[in-house]
Amino acid sequence: MKHLLASSALVLLAQASVALADGGASAGAANSAEPTRVVYDPVEQMTLTFVFHIDEGMAEQDVFYEMVPGSGEVFRPTAATRDMDAPLYAPAIEVPHNFLDTSDTGPYPIGRPLGLTLGDWFAAEGSGTYICEDGTGTLDLEFANLVPNGVYTIWHDFMVWPPTEPFIGTYDLPFGARDGSENMFVADEAGSAHFVRTVSPCLQLSGEHLLADLGLAWHSDGETYGPLPGEFSTVTHVQMYVTLPPRTGL
Repeated sequence: MKHLLASSALVLLAQASVALADGGASAGAANSAEPTRVVYDPVEQMTLTFVFHIDEGMAEQDVFYEMVPGSGEVFRPTAATRDMDAPLYAPAIEVPHNFLDTSDTGPYPIGRPLGLTLGDWFAAEGSGTYICEDGTGTLDLEFANLVPNGVYTIWHDFMVWPPTEPFIGTYDLPFGARDGSENMFVADEAGSAHFVRTVSPCLQLSGEHLLADLGLAWHSDGETYGPLPGEFSTVTHVQMYVTLPPRTGL
């Protein structure tokens, strides 16, 4: 993450150093020197389609169901879970994300009911566009069939790639302002939402060592946590995500 974010800073630092060196060689000509120009990446534009974890061969991470009703034990749904009427629960304890271990499905002690079924969860849809031009990124997303009146946030996530063993988790940044003041929205009564934001500089896309994505998180407690996502599985539930492509030139 630091490597990716530092790259733009290094370019600017190098440009500043050249300007300083020219000024030292000819102080009298400093006032006539042209100002340093920031060179932006080429225009990047893409269509985004959000997917569920099971769409890419993983278990769902943050919602759970009782495989045996009344057992008090819950499991992560997988592509093999067929009961779309199964009620969903939070676990009684925090269950960390473990995307790449498909055997890490439970059981875990049952927590509070989430008020929706597995079918409700998988009915959600999300798509849109992202454009980066002249150092400013514009994200325009449409969502349907989300949790009615649900509180949601958008996250810019990074994962080491190729992945570590064991998995060390993701680095989660709120979309937009670092204090999390720009990444929240509330779905309407039908579960629809339109999310439009601009950011400067543009989003970091996937690179040589990190995989980048945008994650959609539902907050079942109705709360957001500023620069932090909140506790995954108990109150914060990543419903869908979209992987961002490699940066231009990679």
